[in-house]
Amino acid sequence: MKDAKYIIAYVAPLAAFLGLYFRSWAAPGAIYIAFIIIPFIEIFAKGTSKNLSPEEEKDKLNAPFFDFLLYLNVPILYGLMFYYFHIINTFDLSILELIGCTLNVGLIVGSIGINVAHELGHRENKVEQFLSKFLLLSALYMHFFIEHNRGHHKHVATPEDPSSARFNENLYFFWIRSSVNGWINAWKLEKFRLEKSNLKNISLKNEMLVFQIIQMLYLLLIALIFSWKVVPFAILIAINGFLILETVNYIEHYGLQRKMLTTGKYETVQPWHSWNSNHDLGRIYLYELTRHSDHHYKANRKYQILRHFDEAPQLPLGYPGSMILSLIPPLWFKVMNPRIANLKNNKINKILIAGG
Repeated sequence: MKDAKYIIAYVAPLAAFLGLYFRSWAAPGAIYIAFIIIPFIEIFAKGTSKNLSPEEEKDKLNAPFFDFLLYLNVPILYGLMFYYFHIINTFDLSILELIGCTLNVGLIVGSIGINVAHELGHRENKVEQFLSKFLLLSALYMHFFIEHNRGHHKHVATPEDPSSARFNENLYFFWIRSSVNGWINAWKLEKFRLEKSNLKNISLKNEMLVFQIIQMLYLLLIALIFSWKVVPFAILIAINGFLILETVNYIEHYGLQRKMLTTGKYETVQPWHSWNSNHDLGRIYLYELTRHSDHHYKANRKYQILRHFDEAPQLPLGYPGSMILSLIPPLWFKVMNPRIANLKNNKINKILIAGG
């Protein structure tokens, strides 16, 4: 029965549907859950650092229940998006309703869309990898499948990684640097892969090229099913979704950097190269993404068995609360910069403050 807690993750898409259905003041839907209710509860409920026993890990590792929870997000997400497109195409909404509904659905694109795609994208099963790419399509961010797995995990917490926020870098500058350079890096990584296999760069073997074609066809399909006036809203929820992702990227690695060794290589990724949170609701809502250190330490570990490390630095708030804090750069710096200074001076002296 303890495993059933992950069903709580479906509260957000349910709230999103209700927001679309009732509109008016209810239009923001999932926003109320993610950025008001969860942060408020997490002020008082700090969560636990307890890990599973080896026996519990073994039981949970191959239990189909955990995978089914992920797969179910695919029809939920696309059903919600198409309901949103129908509403945009059919009803005369006020400006506030348009904004509320768009932020509402965009949040779901970023949370159960990109976040679940992230989990499935690390699997070796081709079907799960296909589902990952299909989910990323909703955010027009299919390049994430390439850049995250082959770029971010290799270069995390180094200046070479666009998805690792530097010390004193504000969120809004990071959004631009990470999203633009991540897209460019994905092209470079795919070019390198093709050249290694003696394949032509400009061909349908180039996944980045295929991704761009698929994303354009997706927007065309929306125009054909609904109307051209819906296409800008499909783009808006995509932008909203990937900015949610980039905000999560920002808080996960802010100011942390790996040491350069005398060999000219960076030290191996360790648990202290990611910020973590043990707050239970955030862990459930994001399928344990908040135990991010273990994910980078062992990228193929499934979400249900991710571990807490005492050496991993902890965020002052849960992930949703920290995301809100990051939107106000002076306040974020005031809270986080002393924590980085403490990390530098305490027993975890392997952490360097990243250059600006």
